[in-house]
Amino acid sequence: MTDLVRMAGIEKRFPGVHALRSVSFDLRSGEVHALMGENGAGKSTLMKILSGIYPKDDGVMEIHGEAVELDGPKAAQKLGIGIIHQELSLMNDLTVAQNIFIGREPRLRFGRLDEAALNRKAAEIFASMNLHLDPKTIVGELTIARQQMVEIAKALSHRSRILIMDEPTAALNDAEIAELFTIIRRLKADGVGIIYISHKMDELKRIADRVTVMRDGSYVGTVEAADTPISTIISMMVGRELTNDVVDIPDLSQADVLLEVEGLNRGREIRDVSFSVRKGEILGFAGLMGAGRTEVARAIFGADPRESGEIKVHGRPCAIASPSDAVKAGIGYLSEDRKHFGLATGMDVRNNIALASLDRFSGRTGVLDESAMRDTARGYIEKLGIRTPSDTQEVRLLSGGNQQKVVIAKWLYRDCDILIFDEPTRGIDIGAKSEIYKLLKQLAAEGRAIIVISSELPEVMRLSHRIAVMCEGRLTGILPGGAETTQEDIMHLATLRAPVMQPEGADA
Repeated sequence: MTDLVRMAGIEKRFPGVHALRSVSFDLRSGEVHALMGENGAGKSTLMKILSGIYPKDDGVMEIHGEAVELDGPKAAQKLGIGIIHQELSLMNDLTVAQNIFIGREPRLRFGRLDEAALNRKAAEIFASMNLHLDPKTIVGELTIARQQMVEIAKALSHRSRILIMDEPTAALNDAEIAELFTIIRRLKADGVGIIYISHKMDELKRIADRVTVMRDGSYVGTVEAADTPISTIISMMVGRELTNDVVDIPDLSQADVLLEVEGLNRGREIRDVSFSVRKGEILGFAGLMGAGRTEVARAIFGADPRESGEIKVHGRPCAIASPSDAVKAGIGYLSEDRKHFGLATGMDVRNNIALASLDRFSGRTGVLDESAMRDTARGYIEKLGIRTPSDTQEVRLLSGGNQQKVVIAKWLYRDCDILIFDEPTRGIDIGAKSEIYKLLKQLAAEGRAIIVISSELPEVMRLSHRIAVMCEGRLTGILPGGAETTQEDIMHLATLRAPVMQPEGADA
């Protein structure tokens, strides 16, 4: 097999972030080369460089044996590089053929669209894929799997010999995955090289020839898929040099259950999820991108509607149809995107802390008691160690860690017994992370029930009394916190498609 792609010493920096550090990767004709790594490993950045979306800062890139410098996606397309993103970019109101050739439609005299030629060309591509699909079908009427096939056909219409597939099976069922794999094998036989990005370990043995692993923006190694145990690949992804403090696990078996979720469902995003959290407990939620962790949190908080399932607070069923219902029930939610959903960044610290409790600061006239707001804000600034010149400082001028503390103060003043932290240390430096960890443990010690969602395994293990693991919308297991659980144990459950035990079987 000949080399279609060779990348060596690739470097990429963004402001404050060294995203790629001397990364190497190669792709041969007629192979599926899986690119693996945890969230944030640098996979997407590397592929955006290969597809011309980002320029590289250093290193060598060769396509078909020739050194290249890509100045945009169109340059990559001309070299036969196609990328199929996890989020499909089709236009639902156009036909299949129109989507494939958008911007490149064959024309008749006077600029009229040649629909017959358009449909004929699309049919020829489908025939080469052995795919039975009517070019005149409206894309919005197709299943996600069929839309995925249209994306592949669109890439092939550019005569792509290098295909990048980013999580192509994330929204597919088993039958649809089998259909996709059949197409991939046909493309392989035709000499197309496929870069396959996935978090699903069970797919590697079925479809991949080689596996390259990245971690923390660096190249770890490349192995033959057939000869390498999944456990070895997981170890490469996780890295054994990572260390974490072992969390002290209290005996919470007699503690009150503050939050109980039973049979929560919402389409394909949440599938029959059940769990409980006790007073004084930190329940960590782990899983790979798209596993459904944030979707569960938003459904509990009433930010997204749920199709079925029951939520109990303090043992009583609770009708939560909106965030205001959740707040009244004593549930606070710190979104993973604090700047858009947790803070009013143009307002000051004082007003942000009061934001969820304005009714408490207004009398019968509805006029806010600025003095009470000031005293409350200053109290939490001191209690949480919020570094700010004053309570009138605009939140946008604070560091990420101090912004997060302002959000926490908002929910603490609201007297929330149940706090959901979604990626609590995202965008926060190491020193501030340690302060947030200390604060979360303190809140649990005070008797609150805490849910922590994090993409960082060491963080989940450092904080959690128990660890709930999700994959494809399902809760695949609940593991004990502390030294009993390894990162490999979590990754194993994060790549399964079905639960391995009853979720409440590991209750504290």
